[in-house]
Amino acid sequence: MAASEENSALFPIFILTIMALPLVPYTIMKLCRAASRKTKSIHCQCSECTRSGKYRRSIFKRISNFSTCSNLTLVLLWVVMIILVYYIKHISQEIQIFEPFSILGLESGASDSEIKKAYRRLSIQYHPDKNPDPEAHKYFVEFISKAYQALTDPISRENYEKYGHPDGRQGFQMGIALPQFLLNFDGATGGILLLWIVGVCILLPLVIAVVYLSRSAKYTGNYVMHQTLSTYYYFMKPSLAPSKVMDVFIKAAEYMEIPVRRTDNEPLQKLFMLVRSELNLDLKNIKQEQAKFWKQHPSLVKTELLIQAQLTRESATLSPALLGDFRRVLELSPRLLEELMKMAVIPRTSQGHGWLRPAIGVVELSQCIIQAVPLSAKKAAGGSPEGIAPFLQLPHFSEAIIKKIARKKVRTFQELSDMPLQERAELLTQTAGFSSAEIQDVEMVLEMMPSITIVVTCETEGEEGIQEGDIVTIQAWVTLKRTNGLIGALPHAPYFPFHKEENFWFLLADPVSNNVWFSQKMSFMDEAAAITAASKAIEDTMEGSGASVKETSAAVREAVDKVKAGSRLVMGKLQAPAEGNYNLSCFCLCDSWIGCDKKINLKVKVVKRTRAGTRGGPMAEEGPILEDGVEEEEEDEGEEYDDYESEYSEDDADEQRTSKKGAVANGKAHNKGSQNRSSSESSCTDEE
Repeated sequence: MAASEENSALFPIFILTIMALPLVPYTIMKLCRAASRKTKSIHCQCSECTRSGKYRRSIFKRISNFSTCSNLTLVLLWVVMIILVYYIKHISQEIQIFEPFSILGLESGASDSEIKKAYRRLSIQYHPDKNPDPEAHKYFVEFISKAYQALTDPISRENYEKYGHPDGRQGFQMGIALPQFLLNFDGATGGILLLWIVGVCILLPLVIAVVYLSRSAKYTGNYVMHQTLSTYYYFMKPSLAPSKVMDVFIKAAEYMEIPVRRTDNEPLQKLFMLVRSELNLDLKNIKQEQAKFWKQHPSLVKTELLIQAQLTRESATLSPALLGDFRRVLELSPRLLEELMKMAVIPRTSQGHGWLRPAIGVVELSQCIIQAVPLSAKKAAGGSPEGIAPFLQLPHFSEAIIKKIARKKVRTFQELSDMPLQERAELLTQTAGFSSAEIQDVEMVLEMMPSITIVVTCETEGEEGIQEGDIVTIQAWVTLKRTNGLIGALPHAPYFPFHKEENFWFLLADPVSNNVWFSQKMSFMDEAAAITAASKAIEDTMEGSGASVKETSAAVREAVDKVKAGSRLVMGKLQAPAEGNYNLSCFCLCDSWIGCDKKINLKVKVVKRTRAGTRGGPMAEEGPILEDGVEEEEEDEGEEYDDYESEYSEDDADEQRTSKKGAVANGKAHNKGSQNRSSSESSCTDEE
């Protein structure tokens, strides 16, 4: 009976151990994530972002952010653990080990006279004749008398001093740390132990495995459905225009699962009338176009109208039910656009190239959704090839204010941002009628906008030139600078109701052939990860070139200093194409800001293989020659992409546009960057 009670007492300790093993590491991981997320929350302080409320730290918002299912479960498990610790401490006090010397209040090895003296003293206090308390009688009989007998009997005392127990050597006992009712095989609960073993050891792992496998079979690592990726891959075309990217984007399986209620018909009809001008409908056959639009799948109609509500900033007119669906659509949009971008640059051609035109269309759509700017605002107007889209992302700006500023010969966003502070303040005060607080908001946003500089090298390691079939190494240092001195920050996006980090896409592409040779996503938020990646890449490159340890260490230190100063390293390898001259372009596209993209030109000549060796496989007999001379020239602020004009640009602007190309014949390009915020560089489509 005593053994079973001891086993039952160990059951809470067993449960506490099983809970602590996964709970403690998971809690530490959650706290580390929360700490890192807190350090990243450097956001815009303008009045519009403050009024949006998404950065407000009210007590209700903190409770709502904390009261997620995982957080509440975590707190509940910790409460259970605390209760178990208190219970174990309590029962450990109740279970008293038989210690004769301690019971009599003596030290180990006391003499017989001291033992008798202590026994008489305790007898006076606890003897039934002296103390009528039943508890005192029980303590005297079960502890004091037994302790005195164990120490006065020579054999019992010898056994105790030798083996730690008055009865001598004790046998080794084993038990099961389960409660007593599970071990009572004689009663009606004898089968509970079997059910316990089957449930915990078989059914629970089986259920967890089924849930995990079913979820992993439905979603990717980025929590996007596999069905969505298949749809995007199927509908992605090389000539996909920016206006048509929306048609592919809304076909995501996540959006198709959003319910379409009968009560949504009337609000959607009203929303349609508000955003009809942005739906690319043929005004000559407006009735047929409207009927064709409403004949689409209801989920497609609803999703496109909700996205247009974001682009035109008409979300205030939505009903409460539609507002919930609207937030769901925007919440899913960043990762869906990221996957759509991957489907655009994924190798499609026989040379392993992606497509440039749809990739730039995806970035344009992402910029417009984050900044809540209509796609039609990219149409060239008033001598500005990038349109009014960059202006509309500034606080307190509207089309009327942009027209007033244009009368003062400030027609492009670059002209506004390059103006001296005092001169810009006078322009906004006298022409636009801005107050000092509104001017301060504009200056805050301009200081937050990033300026990108790109330094690119494209060469064959260990060789003087690039030949057919060579493995070409692309190394690019992309540097970000802001006027306020920050590197990683959240963009100004008061109309986007969720936190959104800046992401950049580096593309090495041939605009003439619409091919993306190399692509990589970048982020300036996580400096530690960037340092690790850059250090490893530089170390591998230096070791491959046969550099000494000292030279490798110096190169790694230099790379780390660059990363800390706001640069990110982009490295990749690709196989040199066939013989010919290639006028490539390096794009750095931001998915959050309009007009902050950067483009430089890179001219490379690849010739037939002349070097001996097996590099390049069957093309080993051919070889290259590299053109002599290096030229560097930063692209004009208002330049459009080479062969891809924005669909929203007019033909007259296209005829007036001049192209200044900085070409590098030996595969090296250096862009010395002043702040280039030309949104025309983010608009890259061509006429079919």
